[in-house]
Amino acid sequence: MDPKTRKKRARQEQNKIAGNMTWGVAFVWLLILVLVGRYGYLQLVEGDRLAERVRVTTGEGRVIQSTRGQILDRTGHELATSLMMKSLFIDPNNVRDPYDVASKLAPLIGMTEDEILDDIAQGGGFVWVKHYLSTDEVDAVKHLNQTEEYNCLGFQDEPNRYYPNGMLAANVLGFVGTDDIGLDGIEQAYDDMMKGDKRETFIKMDNASGDRILDSIFTRGSYKGNQCKTIELTIDATMQFMVEEALDDAMVDNNPVAVTAVVMNPKNGDVLAMASRPSYDPNHFDDYPMENWQNRAVSRIYEPGSTFKSIVAAAALEEGVVAPNDWFLDPGVVEVSERRIQNADGERFGSVTFADIVAHSINTGFALIGLDLGADRLTSYAKKFGFGEQTGIELPAEEAGILFDPDEMRDSDIATMAIGQSIAVTPLQLVRAMSAIANDGILMKPHIVKAIRNADGSIYYETHPEEVRRVITSVTDKTLIGLLEGVVTHGGGKKAAVKGYRIAGKTGTAQKIKPDGAGYMDGHYIASFCGFAPVEDPQITVLVIVDDPSGIYYGGQVAAPVASRIFKSLLRYLKVEPSSDPFAASERTTKPTINENSTKMESVQVIVPEVIGLDAVDARRQLEAVGLVMESEGQGRAVSQSISPNVVVPRGTVVAVRFAPEAPSASTGNGG
Repeated sequence: MDPKTRKKRARQEQNKIAGNMTWGVAFVWLLILVLVGRYGYLQLVEGDRLAERVRVTTGEGRVIQSTRGQILDRTGHELATSLMMKSLFIDPNNVRDPYDVASKLAPLIGMTEDEILDDIAQGGGFVWVKHYLSTDEVDAVKHLNQTEEYNCLGFQDEPNRYYPNGMLAANVLGFVGTDDIGLDGIEQAYDDMMKGDKRETFIKMDNASGDRILDSIFTRGSYKGNQCKTIELTIDATMQFMVEEALDDAMVDNNPVAVTAVVMNPKNGDVLAMASRPSYDPNHFDDYPMENWQNRAVSRIYEPGSTFKSIVAAAALEEGVVAPNDWFLDPGVVEVSERRIQNADGERFGSVTFADIVAHSINTGFALIGLDLGADRLTSYAKKFGFGEQTGIELPAEEAGILFDPDEMRDSDIATMAIGQSIAVTPLQLVRAMSAIANDGILMKPHIVKAIRNADGSIYYETHPEEVRRVITSVTDKTLIGLLEGVVTHGGGKKAAVKGYRIAGKTGTAQKIKPDGAGYMDGHYIASFCGFAPVEDPQITVLVIVDDPSGIYYGGQVAAPVASRIFKSLLRYLKVEPSSDPFAASERTTKPTINENSTKMESVQVIVPEVIGLDAVDARRQLEAVGLVMESEGQGRAVSQSISPNVVVPRGTVVAVRFAPEAPSASTGNGG
């Protein structure tokens, strides 16, 4: 081969080798790029999923819960806290003899052998056996592990909600169920804030043997620590204890279905105590009927009876419908739109002032005043005082109560509402309304949460007094307070008195409504007292409700003594100085003297007097004295009248009276 040809072939070989090298390098770079891309995809896109797969296939997952936030009273006293307790788990994969383990473990932890065998039968590497073991149970299981050399039992710390005061304020606090979920009261209302943080952990397993690889726990994600918040209540634990003691005694003394009490600071709306009986221990809430869990102060409505007359009196005074010294004639019973309204036990007071009507809770007088106010004004003032709507307190399951639509009210509805029937309220609504009277006529928003603190102790949120509105003028309020003080000094609320202190308030006795709402239950009553002290500078408003007491059922006899005990304890605890010039309860202790010839002055609605048996002159005088017009027929003495006695009618109504001569042999009685 000539040199030229050899040179050409050598050049071709070199080009071929260079081309092969170029393709080889390109392939290597392409392979590198593929590997890098795949690596990036697995790390960035599939990383979490694959890591999870590894954890699932090579380990046992667990969730560790941090402790829940505390609940404190207004002084920092602990009401609810969380303790770390040991819970027992079992590793079924490492159980050599299920029957041996079950028979020896069961008596140590208060379980049956079958229950433990069921746990073992679930299989896997982790099954809960029992949560929250006592110290003795933990020691016993540890000893069993050592003596039997078990490799299947272990402990894990878990937070357990604990209420150090047992039943104290249980209906306010509520309780916590499984998975750290608040199920009632403050625990439910602030569950999201108090709930502990969680972290997820895995124990790595040997796939071949199924054994746990000790000290191989790794955590997915970062554990944020305890970020839960502490709730500070307006409740005072000492005051709460005093109130609950009084309720416990009331349950024994009166054997009622239930009792409820609320204590409020009238100046700022802080709830200082709120209690119900029967109650429960939130540490063992499932040992009690669900009925006991309810906070009756906010979730139960009832007809308030005569305690609501405080609001009616406020409206009447503010609207100028009546003045304290206006006179009324109480016949003991009146008829309004064919509805019969009478005083307690049918008592008849005769000639009384409005002050007497308030002091002795005279139904006939309040029915008359309610009619003078009318449906619109009566309902309007009820709404001004906060009835018919939720108060907005920081508690779950609050009821709004029930009010009439004024456009649908008949005269009989107006009259019954004026005596505290045909209206449904919550205890909290009533104590807030009475607090407005104690607070110079200013209604405040109630609060049961004082502050919320972060885990580091700093303030996250703090409540402040919230004025809702002025409901009556200061002048009217001072007049009303004087009338309500008369209830305690010489009226139906004398048993609420505390020596040395001026107390104002109102008693109530209401017949219970049937469960289906159709009428009232015979012989079943709700007795109550609501008042405040001391009159010259009110510090506390107290409401006591005794539901269906046995025997005596009047508010002045049943609820007032309980309120007196609460006032006495709390005023001393608060170091409130005795009143400088307390009213003497002995100054006036009897009902007013009956004067048949006196009538109410300046009234829109009046009570028809009985004129049968009177001559024409006396009959006309009786009718005109109350503002009625007589239309007569015949001569002699009255034998009939067109409108029956004690019926409430508008002033100026014409009453036709028929007269007839007396028969010689007939006696001339009163005919009543």
